[in-house]
Amino acid sequence: MATIELTDDNFATHVEDDDILFVDFWASWCGPCQQFAPTYEAASQAHPDITFGSINTEEQREISAAAGIRSIPTLMVFREGVLVFQQPGALPPAALDQVIAGVRGLDMAQVHAQVAAAQQAEQG
Repeated sequence: MATIELTDDNFATHVEDDDILFVDFWASWCGPCQQFAPTYEAASQAHPDITFGSINTEEQREISAAAGIRSIPTLMVFREGVLVFQQPGALPPAALDQVIAGVRGLDMAQVHAQVAAAQQAEQG
């Protein structure tokens, strides 16, 4: 599957509906973003079972602000609707492969339990 463009219209749906969603926040003027783009696209081709999306921070300012993007590129990964990874900076192919393997290997029952415990603690 090729990388898809994420916008205000489809971002929340993809977070909720896709089992694993990688999101690359980028801008056309960003050199490191341009360097990371071929690596990200190659990973999207190599892992058709994962949704790889991109958000142009210049065009999708609301999503970028809501996500707290301060540096680009920034990679976020959602699994079963939960943010499980976030890191600014362009990753080399081997590091992106490690992130993919790590996300695939997560025990999501444990992750959901931790999220529920954190939400309960907040409500106090």
